Amino acid sequence: MKKTMDKIVIENLEVFANHGVLEEENVLGQKFLVSAELEVSTRKAGISDALMLSVDYTKVCKIISSFMCEHTFHLLEAVAENLALVLFANFEALNGVKITIKKPWAPIRMHVDYVGVTIERRWHRAYVAIGSNMGDKLKYLEDAVKAVKEDVSCRIIKISDIILTEPYGPVEQDDFMNGCIMLDTLYTPSELLRFLQKLENDANRVRDVHWGPRTLDLDILLYDDLVISDDELIIPHPEMHKRAFVLEPLKQIAPNVVHPLLHQRIRDMI
Repeated sequence: MKKTMDKIVIENLEVFANHGVLEEENVLGQKFLVSAELEVSTRKAGISDALMLSVDYTKVCKIISSFMCEHTFHLLEAVAENLALVLFANFEALNGVKITIKKPWAPIRMHVDYVGVTIERRWHRAYVAIGSNMGDKLKYLEDAVKAVKEDVSCRIIKISDIILTEPYGPVEQDDFMNGCIMLDTLYTPSELLRFLQKLENDANRVRDVHWGPRTLDLDILLYDDLVISDDELIIPHPEMHKRAFVLEPLKQIAPNVVHPLLHQRIRDMI
């Protein structure tokens, strides 16, 4: 999903706040300097000269200042991480952020201009297959979609129709309900995997039988154009090109997406 984007830059916004490992830092407070690079397309705003088509940097500064003053964290890493989430939640047009938090008065008893932390976070495009063939199948799928929608690190872009399919593999079992979700996520691939596994566990997913029945099955099919193969995760999903019950709903929401290994569009893989 990574694209070349314009940036709105805020440099060294001064905030007096209470963050630090030491108790006196949290009580007395100190000065922080916050810089932010906001990755957003400024094309429409530049042509029209309309503020509503851009990100209002005055509003951004007020949000940063309020957040820094209203919360207390031990680590600058935590300040930056949570501040990034707040900015993404407040500005839908934001594609990515780079945040630097400087601490000029750090109590380290040595001369230093400042200590600080810089993080970069952005939305990543992922495709997730959803399926169920036990109990109230549709409710399991609807609950999973709802949980993804409610997570601050995810935003659903499209959802396919739910289709009824015969089970895959040698195990005799009930028919499946299958679909696919297109989402943007701030999670890394491993974090997204753990989030989806938690949703499966919340649905009482049991993994006793390979290709066996399950209340909820959530598989990462694609994540940007990444190719990953390790003990934890394989992306693209190694079986997706063999499974019509995956490709059919995926084609409905992303027909022209290209498989990064097979170099074929989804619509042509059917």
